[in-house]
Amino acid sequence: MKQGIIVLMNGTSSSGKTSISIELMNQTEIPFHYLSIDHFIKEFNTKFLDVVEPTREVDQQRIGQIIFDPLLSVYYSTIKLFSEIGVNVIVDTVIDNDKWLNECLDLFFDQPTLFVGVICSKEELIRREQARGDRVIGLAASQFNKVYSVDEYDLRVNTEKMNPKECAEKILSYMKSNKEYLAFKNLSKRDVSVS
Repeated sequence: MKQGIIVLMNGTSSSGKTSISIELMNQTEIPFHYLSIDHFIKEFNTKFLDVVEPTREVDQQRIGQIIFDPLLSVYYSTIKLFSEIGVNVIVDTVIDNDKWLNECLDLFFDQPTLFVGVICSKEELIRREQARGDRVIGLAASQFNKVYSVDEYDLRVNTEKMNPKECAEKILSYMKSNKEYLAFKNLSKRDVSVS
């Protein structure tokens, strides 16, 4: 049995990753399972934190400090597990620090990982964020320089120039071309510092 392909989409909040993921899920040529970091964290909160009655008040930021990195590790490990059992998986995430990039490199180095940069200008991200109304204003701009400091991708899609369906078609075309996925192999050769 072949390993499942990991389509790892990296882009800021509001860059268009979820819209592209929906288009990839709707096509019928290559079956995918969708794993979004937002949904993963929401499921965890719903299943575990929302059923516990706290006996004292704890700041949400403190909860995030305690739980986020371990939960992210479980998320990345789940992606690797899906690939190992032969399931193609679409990964909708934001890699905005060296620690998370290193973890992805360590876990996915031997997996068939198509690393896709979902690109969008800062001005357009700000406009989308304000139009959405379901994101903290300024989140995308705060992630911009960190996320787009990664310069090695197998494929880039620009969501200002292409709609989600066109981006999905470009990703599928790349997958069907049988080109080798080299970005993670090339990135792993760099000295990436842990922040």
